[in-house]
Amino acid sequence: MPLPARPPPHSPAQNRLLAALPDEEFARLVPHLELVPMRLGETLHEPGCAMQHAHFPTTAIVSLLHGLSSGVSVEVAGVGSEGVLGIALFMGADTSPTSPTSAVVQTAGYGYRLPGRVLREEFDRAGLVQRQLLRYTQALVTQIFQSGACNRHHSVEQQLCRWLLLTLDRMPSSELVMTQELIAGALGVRREGITEAAGRLQAAGYIRYRRGHISVLDRAGLEGRTCECYAVVKAEFARLLCDVRHPRIDSVLGT
Repeated sequence: MPLPARPPPHSPAQNRLLAALPDEEFARLVPHLELVPMRLGETLHEPGCAMQHAHFPTTAIVSLLHGLSSGVSVEVAGVGSEGVLGIALFMGADTSPTSPTSAVVQTAGYGYRLPGRVLREEFDRAGLVQRQLLRYTQALVTQIFQSGACNRHHSVEQQLCRWLLLTLDRMPSSELVMTQELIAGALGVRREGITEAAGRLQAAGYIRYRRGHISVLDRAGLEGRTCECYAVVKAEFARLLCDVRHPRIDSVLGT
């Protein structure tokens, strides 16, 4: 699937963690940040492999997928413009976890990659960068835990609503390019279950689905049909990053 047109302008400040950095820290990182395309289905990190770069998505969304011996994989978390991919680099490891977890691009777009050495050096300065990365990591862990509980105890329809809402939070529009097969793979459920759940949401007027495109027509309706897991994850990100300001985002977006 082709990448979307490169947005003019494109800036590291479209990633919220980078946008929140003070001028001095931001200036130190910018020369090392490289804009890279992230193509649908591209694997950025594999289990046990050496990690050379951290990735800060801007318009792309990356799924953290945990694989089972049966060949089935399930999404345990997503990373978009709110975060960073590669927390092992500043948590004391040079490789991704040896557990069967991989990072795969869910929504094509762009992001910035940063050499792991540079990220570790900045983290070791024990300044605002370190604090923000640790807070983000705690929020990511909450998302992983909540996803596990949701996949075990809630209906496919509730899981689908949660997944759609979390994806929407990382996108500038209400249009998703995503097949039911890919969603089923992310949630670790049968495609037929997603088809049935999406059909009910469409009949209720909450979404419109056609040929791999999902349009969200009634976000409030989705929020009313999902489980508490969406609100828990959203509240935790808001709590931990409540004092993170993004002074550069408005200037980049022209608002």
